[in-house]
Amino acid sequence: MATRIRLQRHGKKGKAIFHVVVADSRAKRDGKFIEKLGVYNPNTNPATIDINFESTLKWVGTGAEMSDTARAILSYKGVLYKNHLLKGVTKGALTAEQVETKFAAWEADKASKIQGKIEGLGKDAVADKAARLKAEADTNDAKAKAIEAKNTPAVEEAPVVEEAAAEEVEASTEEVATEEAPAEEATPEAAAEEPTTEAPAEDAPAAEEGEAQA
Repeated sequence: MATRIRLQRHGKKGKAIFHVVVADSRAKRDGKFIEKLGVYNPNTNPATIDINFESTLKWVGTGAEMSDTARAILSYKGVLYKNHLLKGVTKGALTAEQVETKFAAWEADKASKIQGKIEGLGKDAVADKAARLKAEADTNDAKAKAIEAKNTPAVEEAPVVEEAAAEEVEASTEEVATEEAPAEEATPEAAAEEPTTEAPAEDAPAAEEGEAQA
């Protein structure tokens, strides 16, 4: 009987989780299975994978086929790498101690990468939250200013006198001031320059009398 490691869908719509199972390759996807190997939950970040490592390794070692998703999950958990190392022991290329040493180093490196990803996601979440709070504060501030502007009565501005009108008013004022000014009195020098009427000479009759006597 050909066996196949694959996923069975469970959970709610939009929040599906999957069981990793070993089943007859001819069975339906969600039909009967031989053994449940673990659970895969893609709704978390990073995804949660909980499998029975030794049992899964046994099935892989016996030649069980794998769906593409199941293969990716088992590679992520190191099952395929451990199976590759054990084949090296069978061929005499490695010892059991070397297999355990190599696999322990791989697990430590994998754990470090996962932890780094989790920390990075945490920082991104904090930055995203701060950005959303700032955007919300800016929106509230803009709404408050709009309400304040709406409730503030408009102030009418005093009419501005144009420059030309101002000059016309100034010219009219000067003209009125010129008409109302009193006429200038004649100065003593002007009076001295005017010709005076000569009085009639009183000595003329006397001269005529002298000529008559002669």
